[in-house]
Amino acid sequence: MKKKTLKEAIEIEGIGLHTAKHTTVKIKPQDTGGIKFKRTDLSPEVIIAADPAHVTKTSRSTTIEQNEASITTIEHLMAALRGMGVDNALIEVDNEEIPILDGSAKFYVDKINAVGLVELSDDIEEFIIEEPISLRDESTGSEIIALPSDKYELHVIIDFPGAAVDEQTAGIHNLADFETEIAPCRTFVFTNELEHLLAHNLIKGGDLSNALVISEKGMTQEKLDNLTSKFGLPSHRINPNGIINNTELHFNNELARHKLLDLIGDLALVGKHIKGKIIAIKPGHKINTDFARILKKKALEQRKLKGIPLYDPDQTPIMDIEKVKSLLPHRYPFLMVDKIIEMSPNHVVGVKNVTVNEAFFQGHFPENPVFPGVLQMEALAQTGGILALSNVEEPKKWDTYFLKMDNVKFKAKVVPGDTLLLKMELLTPIRRGIVHMQGSAYVGSKLVSEGELIAQIIKRPE
Repeated sequence: MKKKTLKEAIEIEGIGLHTAKHTTVKIKPQDTGGIKFKRTDLSPEVIIAADPAHVTKTSRSTTIEQNEASITTIEHLMAALRGMGVDNALIEVDNEEIPILDGSAKFYVDKINAVGLVELSDDIEEFIIEEPISLRDESTGSEIIALPSDKYELHVIIDFPGAAVDEQTAGIHNLADFETEIAPCRTFVFTNELEHLLAHNLIKGGDLSNALVISEKGMTQEKLDNLTSKFGLPSHRINPNGIINNTELHFNNELARHKLLDLIGDLALVGKHIKGKIIAIKPGHKINTDFARILKKKALEQRKLKGIPLYDPDQTPIMDIEKVKSLLPHRYPFLMVDKIIEMSPNHVVGVKNVTVNEAFFQGHFPENPVFPGVLQMEALAQTGGILALSNVEEPKKWDTYFLKMDNVKFKAKVVPGDTLLLKMELLTPIRRGIVHMQGSAYVGSKLVSEGELIAQIIKRPE
């Protein structure tokens, strides 16, 4: 399956629930980059990637922040994008809070439907839940569990003992049902919270039109009248289902469905399509985003593991040492590639057999020999040189010179007796002799070092 984005830009405006500030939101198509927010009201403009690492506040909404700029109440919009299958988009906002609208994701869904989606060239990135993952907050009793499944499905259980609602459950077994089953479900607040929120000016943009208001058990009409008067509203009645703002529920379990909407939006921060069953008991933005951080970390680990090269010593190499020497100018004691076992236009896998007889072990370190990290990068660079030269005519007339290394990390020791698998992958097409690659070095299935390398292909002197 391919990633998708909007066919054309959409725009929506409204009032922020917490700030009461008017905000215009422009959602623009993007070919790459996932979901990103841009604060256009700041100078210079600030771009904030939708990522759990950027979550800073989770009290009653989800806030992301970068470079001291923040955007709050992103969860309903994020849910709409994920539920409708939008993988890449740039969201321009001219204020700090996404509009609350009617407290649901319906208006965003309607706008997305109005323009439609277009398929992109990149494949969808999946994170497959392969074993149970769980998180529990002992202070609140909230818990989220992820289990293996052949599809993405979510289930929510909520219970508010002090409110005039029973325990509710909700589930979605296919995101194709998001538009009709989840998107219209509105946020809610309890009457016993309202006075606190009003007193502390925490819902400046709140009224009885953008949230369901749920009465507490035993609430009297007199107390309700006093509360509604603080909003400057006429008298409201308490409905049998505990809802007080004279409205009909879209579903009997609309509260649970809205919690599911929030969960979809918060987990969309992972940035991958999740394949697994998510069960959430008393979910909230804090545990949702904490769980998203865990899933994001595991997704990155899984991505790396999926790309681990396999080495069969009985396999005939694509290039033996003599063919390697015919391409690379390096010689003893600085030739760090023994053979090539995989090769395509976009990647290469080399092998370096680490032996204690190598000269550098005399000084690094005699009593505890460790293969130097800088030489691991050199081994990757030489392997990448073979990949680069395989993409030019008459490769023996060219050399590669490395210009830059970024994001270099050393994960584990490499010692004599290890077989180092050297994987280099093109990150961008080769243009004007510039080669941008991701290097990963493994011992068995363990990633021991990695980094981004940039090289230039230069013709040898005649």
